[in-house]
Amino acid sequence: MKKIVIALALIIFSFIAWDSKVSAEEIVVHKGETLWDIAQTENTTVENLIELNNLTSTVIYPEQVLLTEGIKNSHIVEVEKGDTLWKIGQEYSVSVENLKHWNQLDHDLISIGQKLTIDGPNIDAASVETNANEVSANTNTEEDTAIQEVETPVTIEEEQAEQPADTTVKDESIAGHTISVTSTAYTVQSAGGSGITATGIDLNANPNIKLIAVDPNVIPLGTEVYVEGYGHAIAGDTGGAIKGNKIDVYVPTNQEAFNWGVRTVNVTIK
Repeated sequence: MKKIVIALALIIFSFIAWDSKVSAEEIVVHKGETLWDIAQTENTTVENLIELNNLTSTVIYPEQVLLTEGIKNSHIVEVEKGDTLWKIGQEYSVSVENLKHWNQLDHDLISIGQKLTIDGPNIDAASVETNANEVSANTNTEEDTAIQEVETPVTIEEEQAEQPADTTVKDESIAGHTISVTSTAYTVQSAGGSGITATGIDLNANPNIKLIAVDPNVIPLGTEVYVEGYGHAIAGDTGGAIKGNKIDVYVPTNQEAFNWGVRTVNVTIK
C-alpha cells in the first residue's frame, strides 16, 4: 500500500510542477540573429525551422517573420547545495545558455534556495509516469533488501557491491560521449571568408560565440559539445582540412589563434 501511495504522489506532484502548453507563434528576426540562435531560444532545431518556414537555406534577414511551434514545458526547480547551472542543465537535458536566458542571468553564479525556470520539450506525462514507476520499483528493491539482510547477509553484500557499477554507467550516459581530437584555431580573417559559417551563423555579428568547425561524419553539425580548454560550444562550421578526429576552434583574434596553436584535446559530445 505504501508503494502505491508514493507512486501516485509523485505523479500528482509532477503534473502540478510542470506546466505544459502547445504553442504556435510568429517571431520577428532581429539584427545579428541566426537560425541557430532562434532554435536555441525556442527549444527546436535549425532543421525544424527550415522545414516549418519552407526555407531553402539557413540565411535569414532582420524583420523577417518566422513561425515556430511545438510543446513547451515550464518547470520551477530550487537550487540545492552543490548545484551548478551545468549540473542542472545535464539533469534536464538543456544547455547552460538556455538556463541563463530563461532566468535572465548574466553570469553562471547561482545560490542555494534560488528558484530557476526550465522550459523545454524533454519532459512529458509519459516520462513522469515512468519516473514514478522507477521510484516504486526502487521502493520494492529496498524492502526486499531489508528482508534479505536477515536471511542471507552474504547475498546482500554481493548485490550492494554491484550497485556502484550501475551508477557509474548512468553518469557516463548523462555526460555524453568523449573523443580525443587534434585541434587548431581559426578566425574570420584566417578563414578568408565572409564570416558566415556552414550553419548560417554570422561570426562578425557574434564575435564571442563558442563554435567549432568539425567533420560532420564524426560530430554532426548543430551538436552541442564541451571542448577541453575551450568550454561549451556548438558544432557550427566545416572546413576543407577538417577530416576525421580533427576540429578547428573559433576565436575572435589572431593572437588567440596563435596562442592556441595545435593541441590534442578531449571533446564531449552531448
